[in-house]
Amino acid sequence: MSYSVGQVAGFAGVTVRTLHHYDDIGLLVPSERSRAGHRRYSDADLDRLQQILFYRELGFPLDEVAALLDDPAADPRAHLRRQHQLLTARIERLQKMAAAVEHAMEARTMGINLTPEERFEVFGDKDPEQYAEEAERRWGGTEAYAESQRRAAGYTKDDWRRLQAEADAWSERYTAVVAAGEPASGEAATDLAEEHRQHISRWFYDCPYAMHRCLAEMYVSDERFKAFYDSMRPGLAEHLRDAILANADRRTA
Repeated sequence: MSYSVGQVAGFAGVTVRTLHHYDDIGLLVPSERSRAGHRRYSDADLDRLQQILFYRELGFPLDEVAALLDDPAADPRAHLRRQHQLLTARIERLQKMAAAVEHAMEARTMGINLTPEERFEVFGDKDPEQYAEEAERRWGGTEAYAESQRRAAGYTKDDWRRLQAEADAWSERYTAVVAAGEPASGEAATDLAEEHRQHISRWFYDCPYAMHRCLAEMYVSDERFKAFYDSMRPGLAEHLRDAILANADRRTA
């Protein structure tokens, strides 16, 4: 039995354009064509699509997905075992994030001018107050902390949405740079490191290069920050640290 591209798109919850793209790059080539040249997908094609979508959900780039699925040494059971392990680890991380958000809903606002429901709507599974008490202990007497609190107190829900959207877009672009094998000292990485510094300065407090260097080292030395950045892609924390240091060297030379 075979299925049309429209049927498969409906089964899988993807667009027809996505299936056309997968065909064009050789990731999912339908087993059959109709007499009119239309794509027809077999049950085996659907199995491969399921594997592709599993890996995509876990954040793997398409070229890595193709390499994994076309590895002659791997069998379908090996793929399922690996995906089960990765998904289980992701579920555990999300459960911890959800618990942190629930805790934040009961905590004091720390100057963020949003209701708990609005914070959850804006930040999703990220907790903006996760390290608030620790931050106050470590930096509460600094001008940067005071400035950050002053700005945050005046932000509306739309402001926080713009802030989060900007951060998410940056994360996607930096992850792509790391996935492409770009060096931390290269132009692409250092330009994004500069955007990272400017984002902090624009939304929270003035972040000169000396301070950005200190933050970069903390992203690797503090296991929580390292886990946050490495959750985007393994090794990203150290890559970002090196890019921030290289950017500071380049722009202060």
